[in-house]
Amino acid sequence: MSALDASHDAGVLATPTAARAAEAAQAANIAARLERLPLTSYQKGIFAIIATAWFFDSMDLGALTFVLGSIKQTFQLSTAEAGLLSSMSFFGMFLGAASAGVLADKFGRSKVFQVSMIFWGLGSLFCGLSTTATMLGASRFLLGFGMGMEFPVAQSMVSEIMPAEKRGRYIAFLEGFWPIGFIASGLLIYFVLQVSDWHTVFLLQAIPAVFVLVIRRFVPESPRWLAAHGHSDRAEQVMQEIENKVKARLDGKPLPPAVPQMVLVSSEKATIGTLFSGIYAKRTTMLWGLWFFALLGFYGLTTWLGALLQAKGFPVTKSVFYTIMISLAGIPGFLFSAWLVEAWGRKGTLVLNLLGGATASYFYGHAVDQTQLVVAGLCMQFFLFGMWSALYAYTPELYPTAVRATGTGFASAIGRIGSLIGPYVIGVILPAAGQGGVFALGAGAFVIAALSVLLLGEETKGRTLESISH
Repeated sequence: MSALDASHDAGVLATPTAARAAEAAQAANIAARLERLPLTSYQKGIFAIIATAWFFDSMDLGALTFVLGSIKQTFQLSTAEAGLLSSMSFFGMFLGAASAGVLADKFGRSKVFQVSMIFWGLGSLFCGLSTTATMLGASRFLLGFGMGMEFPVAQSMVSEIMPAEKRGRYIAFLEGFWPIGFIASGLLIYFVLQVSDWHTVFLLQAIPAVFVLVIRRFVPESPRWLAAHGHSDRAEQVMQEIENKVKARLDGKPLPPAVPQMVLVSSEKATIGTLFSGIYAKRTTMLWGLWFFALLGFYGLTTWLGALLQAKGFPVTKSVFYTIMISLAGIPGFLFSAWLVEAWGRKGTLVLNLLGGATASYFYGHAVDQTQLVVAGLCMQFFLFGMWSALYAYTPELYPTAVRATGTGFASAIGRIGSLIGPYVIGVILPAAGQGGVFALGAGAFVIAALSVLLLGEETKGRTLESISH
């Protein structure tokens, strides 16, 4: 059988060259074999490793929400200087996300996934050892760079391993480890601050980096990526290993038959330019607007939650307690979104959470008593952490395998520009606009993000990655 015939049988659309046709034929074959695999403890184990790293990343990044007020007092920072310090993590995340996406598409998901841990661990360690605001800012930059590297790679890996009918839910579950990590960070800090200071918090949070770096070695390379980049032998080897491990967990029962997948063949390799051509141009425009305004609003508000509570007269430990309590609503928020992205769809879930978050943010900023503050805060975190789950489920689905991490990484990087600007802008305008003005600004950003999805987004629920790419 010729390469042309083989690609036709595998469901490939066009065959400009025999080499590209053969490559696409294998990509279609790998996709079909991955999609037919029953979900077992093996795939769940891979997910658990990725989610564990996500959890500890959340603890490190979220720590600043709880200790920013203390750091501000330690170094006698102005509100603008404190905002600039909190923005350093997001500047690192911007560079990390932009570079890691390209590197993961060129060198593989697994390698970049492991390298990110080194930057994260060192950044957290140096935060704990910081004796000046400048050193702390540089350490937060290093920490953010490692986290920024991880996000697009982790999203791509989960989306490429999970079958279509489970993909959105598991990526939403992945993001759910973010509020859990955030809450765990708050609990850790609540107890540590009663016996020590913020330096100890960062030193303790550097320890898990070693553990996660070791267990990450058990995560296989994505066979979809290997096939899309012409590594035929390696793709087949990894695919067979995955199939054998799934079979072992099925007590040797035969796997279901593979259903042919459609893979688009092009005479040119996918590059960064692919993000701005054909059907991907509209998707990129939508995602960049969504990520920028969603993260500007989220991090602009969340980073300052503890400090704003202190400004209302709450002591440090009391503000930490209230921030933890408010954040608890993020757990049912992400669980609700994890169900809704498959029951209703990605697009509707995103719009609902963004508009809900905008409304709750506005009322949080204008609360006149403690009860209103807590109720509005609970609603705000419910919708905003739900927004994160839908956002991470949606983004990697919109690009083909060859540029999935690149597209996801650049969308995340644009979002990090928003998260970089948000905390600093709020630190500057807070003295003039007050808390009401600050949260009204955040609400407006969420509305713009919702409009981007509503007007330019397309639904991907229940579709394979290959069908979405056409």
